[in-house]
Amino acid sequence: MPSRFDLEGRKALVTGASRGTGRAIAYAFARAGADVAVLARSTDALQELAAEVEKFGRRAVVLTCDVTEEEQIHAAVSEAIRGLGALDVVANVAGGTPTAGPFVEIPVDAWQRDMRVNFASVLHFCRAVGPHLLQRGTGSVINVSSVAAVAGVPSRSTIAVSKSAVVALTRTLGAEWASAGVRVNAILPGWTATAETAAVRENQQVSAGLMHAVPMHRWGTPEEIADSAVYLAADASRLVTGSCLTIDGGVSAYVGGPTLLDLLALGRLG
Repeated sequence: MPSRFDLEGRKALVTGASRGTGRAIAYAFARAGADVAVLARSTDALQELAAEVEKFGRRAVVLTCDVTEEEQIHAAVSEAIRGLGALDVVANVAGGTPTAGPFVEIPVDAWQRDMRVNFASVLHFCRAVGPHLLQRGTGSVINVSSVAAVAGVPSRSTIAVSKSAVVALTRTLGAEWASAGVRVNAILPGWTATAETAAVRENQQVSAGLMHAVPMHRWGTPEEIADSAVYLAADASRLVTGSCLTIDGGVSAYVGGPTLLDLLALGRLG
């Protein structure tokens, strides 16, 4: 019996594939049986990834694209379709490091940049690939958002707003495209061990403070996010659309402060 998590014969496009979560998703798709078009601003890191994809006996297409440029996005999607013959799965992973700081001090141009990188890029990829998937009557779009979209994070207002927009787009398209056989879902990662968070993780005091607010008390890994992407791409999730899969170790479910056991021990409850 074939596995419900098998992607054999599927054709996938992964943006932001040069490192971190995007790279892990592209690798996981290939391991599950998919041919993969990998996309980033530079092809240097993608060549090695393409070679790894091909080791699984899968086809790899390397694409260069600035995800803030709409014309480049449409051209890249067309090239991916030509290179693979079709697209069944699109994982929108590309994003930028958000501007940090008090809300009232973040300049307008920083807001525009973060919205362009984190939201408009996803919007344009969905616009570019939508007609192809709808015409074929099948497909899975996976948008990588952030737990910041559903949990207030002080001094991170641009990522909260831009990633919330990704969630809204995901739910809207999930409902709009469902009858055509195209599913659209989002993944909301929490703190993940990538190159972007290396400096934070290397500061033991800061890292310990962050992990104290994570009920599972550890960083997530790109591979764990990738496993969830395989699920959303595969038949195992064939009834799932317009959904947001939160992978944050319990952060968004955690109220914060002392735990109930701590309070009981102090005699402040009961």
